[in-house]
Amino acid sequence: MPPLRIALVAFVFFAPAIGFAQSGPATSVRATIESVKNDGALLTVRTRAGEERTVRLEPKTRVILVVPDSLSEVKPGDFIGVAALPGEGGELKAMEVHVFPEAMRGTGEGFRPYDLAPKSSMTNGNVEARVNGVDGPKLTVTYRGGQQTIDVGPETPVVAFAPGARDDLKPGAAILARGARQDDGSVDAVVLFVGKDGLVPPM
Repeated sequence: MPPLRIALVAFVFFAPAIGFAQSGPATSVRATIESVKNDGALLTVRTRAGEERTVRLEPKTRVILVVPDSLSEVKPGDFIGVAALPGEGGELKAMEVHVFPEAMRGTGEGFRPYDLAPKSSMTNGNVEARVNGVDGPKLTVTYRGGQQTIDVGPETPVVAFAPGARDDLKPGAAILARGARQDDGSVDAVVLFVGKDGLVPPM
């Protein structure tokens, strides 16, 4: 993936508090597609809270597939993202893990608040160490300027990313869209993650 596209994904996926100049604040929509119009450029979706929303795609909107992955495949040297909640002893408790392809290494690197749940955080970095335990592995994730120790339970969703297309946007598909929220509540998506074969993006 070209550097510009990597930066674009990082901006809208991992920096939810940053506003979109002259086009509305950045927002996330986690929803299920109800209808697709205009060759995939206009989606009517139902959010997890039951609200109907409109998501618009521009020609430059990136569509990324979210595909199942395995916790056993996460190893030192991988570049991952982890949404987590505060755990015990200053460690974090993973809510989900997503494994970046090598072409997206460095995307959103760092540690910051996230919008998946109250007090949740996002850590994007390199797996420095993995210690397996009875209750799942403990990962040391490093990034420029710091590191986090994260407990990953055996039931924690683990996914990876693959190239997607508008043909993947079908009624019933679960999505995570990030973009500029307009006054009417609609969203102009800059990047749209869609679960493959019924998968619900856990991010």
